[in-house]
Amino acid sequence: MVSVVTFPASAADHARPERSKVQISAVQYDSPGRDDRSNRSLNREWVEITNTGGRAVNLDGWTLKDEDGHKLAFHHYRLDGRATVRVHTGERRDSRSDLFQDRRNYVWDNRSDTATLRNDHGRFTDDASWGHHRHGSRHHR
Repeated sequence: MVSVVTFPASAADHARPERSKVQISAVQYDSPGRDDRSNRSLNREWVEITNTGGRAVNLDGWTLKDEDGHKLAFHHYRLDGRATVRVHTGERRDSRSDLFQDRRNYVWDNRSDTATLRNDHGRFTDDASWGHHRHGSRHHR
């Protein structure tokens, strides 16, 4: 079973360039197939970050975090206007459209979690949640 959460992009185009908005546009929190912690399986777990505006945004210092405190800090990455980058859990060489956390364990909980995006000043930018939220300890795969 493949689990993907998608979120609608912002509405219409305007004659003048709109202010850039960076948001979480999709999450693949349950990688397809067996959860065997192989690099292939880890890289099938991802979060997409989309810049809905016309201007590029420097994501240097921005963070992506789960409820358990696993955090990715972006370094020297510029997200073009109207572009999306996919942030994978496993290891591989980064490209313009794909970044890798270089982890050897899953980050996103299959049952319930929240991905939170913060800017370089630590201010909330966007989040995406799935499942029911419970308090206390959570168990990852």
